[in-house]
Amino acid sequence: MTKIVFMGTPSFSAPILRMLVEEGYDVISVVTQPDRPVGRKKVLTPTPVKEEALRLGLPILQPEKLKNPEAMEQVLKLNPDLIITAAFGQILPSEILEAPRLGAINVHASLLPKYRGGAPIHQAIMDGRQETGVTIMYMVDRLDAGDIISQKAVPIGKSDHTGIMFDKLSEAGTELLKETLPAIIEGTNKRIPQNEDEVTFARNITREQERINWSKPAIDLYNQIRGLHPWPVAYTTFNDANMKIWWAEESTGGKSGEPGEVIGLADDAVIVQTGDGALAIKELQPAGKKRMTAKEYLRGPKIQVGDRFL
Repeated sequence: MTKIVFMGTPSFSAPILRMLVEEGYDVISVVTQPDRPVGRKKVLTPTPVKEEALRLGLPILQPEKLKNPEAMEQVLKLNPDLIITAAFGQILPSEILEAPRLGAINVHASLLPKYRGGAPIHQAIMDGRQETGVTIMYMVDRLDAGDIISQKAVPIGKSDHTGIMFDKLSEAGTELLKETLPAIIEGTNKRIPQNEDEVTFARNITREQERINWSKPAIDLYNQIRGLHPWPVAYTTFNDANMKIWWAEESTGGKSGEPGEVIGLADDAVIVQTGDGALAIKELQPAGKKRMTAKEYLRGPKIQVGDRFL
């Protein structure tokens, strides 16, 4: 039986691991990121993949860095026939990539060569794309540059945000790997080199990408907000303090003002002028406060028409 080592970290990856076990594949070990402190109380929390591996009774490795010689040796000693990764979060050293007889493959959440990198779902939504997808690919010693084995397109709805698309693409990736894996093990799968002329990148989200620039069109800001929802969340500045904008929608009507100016207060929204059109803020989080609806926020005299977001 083909010996598989699975590497993954977030909730995107857990259903893929579960499918491998349910389909009867021999998963000899699971490699995931170390437990990390989470929340204000910094509670040490296992990754979703670790939780799934524990439930399935699988051996677990949690190296801080796979490039560490000791961690690398732990993986190589397993002598896997195939390595499968899905949103693992670390770059695999060439020694590990080259060790399995069937190679190392990755379930990547974009239609490669578009959106190579660590934030393909966020970036596709922020760019206003109407479609993305998943790619099963061979891993090489370059960022998401290996040959394509199979792909599946997934539409992005106008109100879809990153959380929704994570779930959709996890499901699509799970099904695509299930369909593709027999051919990989038999050695009958396709290998399609990526077209380097079509390459785009989706690097990990930076703090600067999270900040709202109110001079941009409302549609661009809407895409930014939903692309950063529910993590890491877009933000702006109000009264010299940061404010997270959890959700907003394009707004029509009302008077115009300067970009970032509050031009209206509805029962359930704060209407803000943008560089082209207006945005209705529906959910927000002032500094030091909990996430709340605009309706909850507007119960107090905290904001008025003419105030400005920066």
